[in-house]
Amino acid sequence: MRIGIDLGGTKTEGALVDKNGRVISRHRLATPRAEGYRAIVDQIASLVSQLESESCETCSVGIAAPGAIDAQGRVKNSNTQCLIGTAFQSDLEARLDRPIRVENDANCFALAEALFGAGRDMPSVFGVIMGTGVGGGIVIQQRLHTGPQHIAGEWGHNTLDPDGPPCYCGQQGCIETYLSGPGFFADYQRLGGANAANAEEVISKVRENEPIAQEALDNLLERFGKAVAGVINILDPHVIVLGGGLSNTQELYEEGPRRIAKYVFNPALETPIRRNLHGDSAGVLGAAGLWAL
Repeated sequence: MRIGIDLGGTKTEGALVDKNGRVISRHRLATPRAEGYRAIVDQIASLVSQLESESCETCSVGIAAPGAIDAQGRVKNSNTQCLIGTAFQSDLEARLDRPIRVENDANCFALAEALFGAGRDMPSVFGVIMGTGVGGGIVIQQRLHTGPQHIAGEWGHNTLDPDGPPCYCGQQGCIETYLSGPGFFADYQRLGGANAANAEEVISKVRENEPIAQEALDNLLERFGKAVAGVINILDPHVIVLGGGLSNTQELYEEGPRRIAKYVFNPALETPIRRNLHGDSAGVLGAAGLWAL
């Protein structure tokens, strides 16, 4: 048995997972982000204790977390700001009295889909998150490729338009500012849209044939095509698996490949673009799967 913890901005989920990726037990709690770093560490330790009491054994622990661990063992690039600069992994290892493994949540998504999901048995997988932010993970021969700076797969912070909207990373026109849920909604607003409150409602307006929503979706698909083609031209993965809230947009699978094919350096697009199989469970599965490597 392995324990996977998915630490999110609003919820923290823990699961007991067997070696085949089957979830035996799970618990979901609100992340105590407002209470600070120590409250988060306490909650994770409590979740591990509860899951181990159900398994009747000491388990390996993997954690999917926002951000990455830098060369000094400190958290960087996290949207849960109380984690930034902390020795998150070593603090939890001391608390749990064992080694643990911590990985970026997008990497855990990619690993879950490579081991147990839409990329299973594929030699290489690029896992894409298009949600509140845009992230990605690379799995080659069922092993994560993270790179020496631990930024492999961070395609969301490549520049799509240098004159585009500012990004929290300090650049302008990053892929994330267009292909995230908030980025897509902001584009709808820039076009004059006023009949939706978020990305999901914009898609609903597309289904109702609202012209501005349809224009925003067309922009999304064109930018998706350019951005994904850039990844394919460098990495040439055997499959791309989409996750995050925007991955539920059917046009990404129907029209998206045609837009990608316009920009890919090959006469035809041969890379499958697949919807994820595990949805919200990918985080805990990938975290537990860190000990399968």
